[in-house]
Amino acid sequence: MNDDARSPAESSSDLPAWEQRFRAPRVSLPDWAEDAPERALFVSNATGTYELYAWDRDSGAQRQVTDRPNGTTDGVLTPDGRAIWWFADTDGDEFGVWMRQPFEDGADEPAVPGLDPSYPAGLALGRDGSVVVVGRSTDDEGTTIHVVRDGGAPVEIYRHQESAGVGDLSHDGTLIAVEHTEHGDAMHAALRIVRLDGSTVTELDDSEGGTKELGLEVLGFAPVDGDTRLLIGHQRRGRWEPLIWDVATGEQTDLALDLPGDVSAEWYPDGSGLLIGHSFEARSELYRFDLSSRELIRIDTPPGSVGGATARPDGTVEYLWSSAAVPPAVRSTTGEVVLDPPGMKAPGSVPVEDVWVEGPGGRVHALVQRPAGDGPFPAVFDIHGGPTWHDSDEFAAGPAAWVDHGYAVVRINYRGSTGYGREWTDALKHRVGLIELEDIAAVREWAVDSGLADPSRLVLAGASWGGYLTLLGLGTQPGAWSLGLASVPVADYVTAYHDEMENLKALDRTLLGGTPEEVPERYEASSPLTYVDAVKAPVYIAAGVNDPRCPIRQIDNYVNRLASRDAPHEVYRYDAGHGSLVVEERIKQVRLELEFAQRHLS
Repeated sequence: MNDDARSPAESSSDLPAWEQRFRAPRVSLPDWAEDAPERALFVSNATGTYELYAWDRDSGAQRQVTDRPNGTTDGVLTPDGRAIWWFADTDGDEFGVWMRQPFEDGADEPAVPGLDPSYPAGLALGRDGSVVVVGRSTDDEGTTIHVVRDGGAPVEIYRHQESAGVGDLSHDGTLIAVEHTEHGDAMHAALRIVRLDGSTVTELDDSEGGTKELGLEVLGFAPVDGDTRLLIGHQRRGRWEPLIWDVATGEQTDLALDLPGDVSAEWYPDGSGLLIGHSFEARSELYRFDLSSRELIRIDTPPGSVGGATARPDGTVEYLWSSAAVPPAVRSTTGEVVLDPPGMKAPGSVPVEDVWVEGPGGRVHALVQRPAGDGPFPAVFDIHGGPTWHDSDEFAAGPAAWVDHGYAVVRINYRGSTGYGREWTDALKHRVGLIELEDIAAVREWAVDSGLADPSRLVLAGASWGGYLTLLGLGTQPGAWSLGLASVPVADYVTAYHDEMENLKALDRTLLGGTPEEVPERYEASSPLTYVDAVKAPVYIAAGVNDPRCPIRQIDNYVNRLASRDAPHEVYRYDAGHGSLVVEERIKQVRLELEFAQRHLS
């Protein structure tokens, strides 16, 4: 990146620290081409919008690949490094087509002529360019998988109404691993190995037809020609961990790693070992597992969170690391910073404290950041999205902004969060939203009783699923919260179901046990719209008008009900999808939330 690519605002040091954290240039962990490791692709906000960048590591040259008003983050290098594929949607609606551009620069062209726009459902590219596997999802067709051979027309090899996706293509380009939920449980996938013509080689299904809630995931074929070993993730011992499945012989090699929490893995480039990612109690670390000696060797990383890691052909490991107090950086086991963008550096923030609170379903883990001074403080309960996600000890500009303004920030890994075992993640069935709010209420009570939080200035906030829990909490716990800040939320569950993308409909059917027509009482009990007339606290809502996940119509239904009884609220609609990739837009939204809180809590 060149310094002159940065916007004038990004070079100013006169900005408050919270704005600098958003504007400071950031980079993702670079992806590299399998057969041309000197060629890499990464995402950066260097111009003020998150876009894709190509990087020739031998020469050091970098160039911006995409340039769109609402940004671009989905891209992949071809294995030979000659081209970049990137997904072109419309203003964040996630519905579009794959485009292709030469690595050295050149015009964009449709990568798969003949395929109409769709939601993406996985992509796999053959090493020599002769095989392309494209997963697509639409309301009309469900999920389809197409194969393109030798530049010919795409041929459909898979179709099912339930959600599915392309897992990986074998190193020699002859086998495709498909993740599917044909059994009807969108939270626990089964695996099918097919040939390029769609014929089945073998299958693996730990869900036992949906009667047993165990899922599988594809982690990748062995990076060796003719090697039929597939690295997969499983939940057989109550957590995510890896095993090796030989899809030709059926042999399964259980790694049985002695690590708590969730464990993931990827191959070292020569296939001799596995790079292990280990997540436990909101922090993560890395290991190498040698397949011949079965030795597990820890890779030294600082305490905090690894946001991604990759093993290079020379045996080094590069990883994106941060903590709540320290901004992210792409580091290497050589001790060097791999990719350091020019320009201002993001100011740090305060570290998190770990809190464990007894809840109705077991101990709840919360992460707390305190501002300077003595409490009790006004407090923001910043609820994560997902729901299958978790808050970690990692750098986040949003919570840091609240701390700068004198608020304590409490983040809660409620039931439904990942990283605490399968039983904790799967606890949401049928009482969706209400279960999470029981855990949030327990942590709220601790925060008040401990003297951390001022009970007259409690803010419930979140985006996506966190925004949904915010609106649901304001209605079901109306006396508990002083203010609500909901970004891109589910507000009217029934309308959201009918308007959202197909794979989310499948998830809702799994969580609630059917469609709104089949189990109307569950949708009613879990919908914020049901309780809107009980809301007492002022509500701020931000919504993307092109959002396919939490569509705008269902938010308008909720807002109209607030307006009909003159309930205090503000709505901000912006021209993007499920969030924004434009830095100034993100800053604007945080500023609006801060100002809304100041007006109503002072």
